[in-house]
Amino acid sequence: MNRVRQAWQSWRRQLIGTFSNNSPTEQQWELDLAKGDDVGHFGPDSAVWAVHGSMTPIVAGIRALLLQALHPGALAGVHDYSNYQEDPLGRLAGTIRWIFTVTYGDTAAARNGSQWVRRLHDRVQGRYVDADGAPRTYAANDPEIGRWVHLAFTDAFLTSHLAFGGPIPGGADRYVDEWAVAGELMGIPDPPRSEAQLRAQMAAFDGELYHSAYLDEVLGFLRNPPLPASQRLGYRVLFAGAVSTLTPAHRRLLGLRAPQLGPVPIPMRLPVKAVLGVIRLGLGAQGPSERSARERIARLQNLP
Repeated sequence: MNRVRQAWQSWRRQLIGTFSNNSPTEQQWELDLAKGDDVGHFGPDSAVWAVHGSMTPIVAGIRALLLQALHPGALAGVHDYSNYQEDPLGRLAGTIRWIFTVTYGDTAAARNGSQWVRRLHDRVQGRYVDADGAPRTYAANDPEIGRWVHLAFTDAFLTSHLAFGGPIPGGADRYVDEWAVAGELMGIPDPPRSEAQLRAQMAAFDGELYHSAYLDEVLGFLRNPPLPASQRLGYRVLFAGAVSTLTPAHRRLLGLRAPQLGPVPIPMRLPVKAVLGVIRLGLGAQGPSERSARERIARLQNLP
């Protein structure tokens, strides 16, 4: 029994470390979300809290990276400036910090967190070859590259939750409408406000997406990231789940196939939900960011 308990505790420490850049304690930015002067852009009854407070963003993160990598300008910025191969947990922690700050912080925290990311992006500029073979310039803060990144995030979070999560208050349209705030904070004009607008804006990029020179490098990393041995089987299930939710057109561009056993497609809902359930046991039903947000909201509600 002691060995089982020790193995569980070791696995849980490793799991928490994967999502916190191996921080042994709750990070200060998470605790700081308890501060602030308003509820924030969302709240406990929002569609955004329902989606982002579940476990499905773990699958969505994989799916979003696959989609983002199909835009050669976005991918060139990652290749030229990101250290994701040397410090994958740091990159993951930075992305989690922004998403959860916008989700759970007050409006000032969401604004400041987004401005911080945009300042980091100021230096991310360079050149790439587009789908027609023509040389072009890119900048991470370019509204159209930023639009694709926002669309990929929104689509990934929504689709992954619809496939593997629970109900969304107000449905898909409400989630897309609420999360448009994140796009506006990142300087994107007219982000989609409904699922139909999301699909239409994504379709407008069809001619720009292709299997560019750096894509196989990213795919190799996403297929086999440097995770502890205890997490690799679960990650393979989640990666397969993410791939299963992609459109056939996006899978073809990526050179990926839907999970199947011979000619028979493998339904991924139950395996993915099982892995996410185990992760929930390890991480807890409520993360520190949401807990801090609830403390802030309770404080504000009790003010005279």
